[in-house]
Amino acid sequence: MELEIQAALGLFRLVRSAIILTAGFGEGHNAAARGLTEGFAALGDMHPEALDLFAPAFGSFYQKMRRDYIDVVNKSPGTWAAVYSGAEHLPFISLILKNLWPLKRELVTALRKWRPAAVIAVYPAYGYLLEAAAREAGLLNLKRYILITDSITVHPVWHRCEADTFMVPNEDTANVLYQRGIDRSRVLVSGFPVSPRYAVEGSVREDPLQRPRVLYMINGQPGRAISLVERLLREDKVELTATTGRDEVLKSELEALAKRLQKPLKVLGWIENMPDLLRSNHLLIGKAGGATVQETLAAGTPMLITQILPGQEEGNARLLLQNGCGASCPTNEAVLETLSSLFANEAQGWHQMKRHVCALGRPDAATSIARWVWKEVQRIEDAPNLGFGLRPNIPPT
Repeated sequence: MELEIQAALGLFRLVRSAIILTAGFGEGHNAAARGLTEGFAALGDMHPEALDLFAPAFGSFYQKMRRDYIDVVNKSPGTWAAVYSGAEHLPFISLILKNLWPLKRELVTALRKWRPAAVIAVYPAYGYLLEAAAREAGLLNLKRYILITDSITVHPVWHRCEADTFMVPNEDTANVLYQRGIDRSRVLVSGFPVSPRYAVEGSVREDPLQRPRVLYMINGQPGRAISLVERLLREDKVELTATTGRDEVLKSELEALAKRLQKPLKVLGWIENMPDLLRSNHLLIGKAGGATVQETLAAGTPMLITQILPGQEEGNARLLLQNGCGASCPTNEAVLETLSSLFANEAQGWHQMKRHVCALGRPDAATSIARWVWKEVQRIEDAPNLGFGLRPNIPPT
């Protein structure tokens, strides 16, 4: 009987939970949320829960906002640049608090349900709501963290809110926050939380002496993409893989192109095994998105940047370029010339670039962040009456 009681108590063991708050405006936020979830789960000390509260807060209007955002950044980057820079000078905080009351309502509900010990926001809007929501939910000792997913060109909206700590992906970004008056004690150079699978040792990547393997991640500009793929296939100097995401029309066009030219080409849609794919290729061609840049660093794979969205992606590109981890290739001709240069003379250029990439990458960032949060949480007395966020070790129904 005593053993049965002990077993029952074990099932109801009180454990700490961590909420990760994300939003679907750009893949970088969701990639960070997934990586953090995997990092916490791998350690097992805290139960992670990734939530996009914009969905229940705004419903179909949120889906429209997401579509509009994607359309603007892909079809009218100049318009997005104006919006991005203009938001810095608008009374952003008052506007956001006035219009995001449904998001605060959902946040309070989530805090009451999960009673977390810590919240990590990987989308900046949550930072302006967390303090009031935690007070309303009765979590007076809630640890609040903002994980900045951009590098160097960090919009002020990320750090004008209150937080216990601002987590940044690299030293270059930390220096930007210091220059803006953020105290060093409130900044953690955490790395970007890519999937912990990047930290697991994979197969050895051989030297690209005979036929380098090149991965082309296509994101927008389909006309340019088709033209570049054709040039690469005709020159026949690399083993090419192209990803098209959810664009089935583009996927079919590339497959037809390869068949017409009678050249080998692997065309993939939405990718689930990005760590394996990036680590098995010698070079990445693609857009300077936040998640893409951080994952290529974690994989130790140099990058040729074909497109830079004004605003946040400018910093991502600068991170690669000023650290010797990639090259800017705004035209297809530049891509072809850089490829030839990198793999000439026994690939000396590629080897040098790869060394720089490996020095900057942090493939273990997700588990390191989870471990750091766990240690911070342990500093608070482990007592429910302090609003610490204990809950039974049973998923809610």
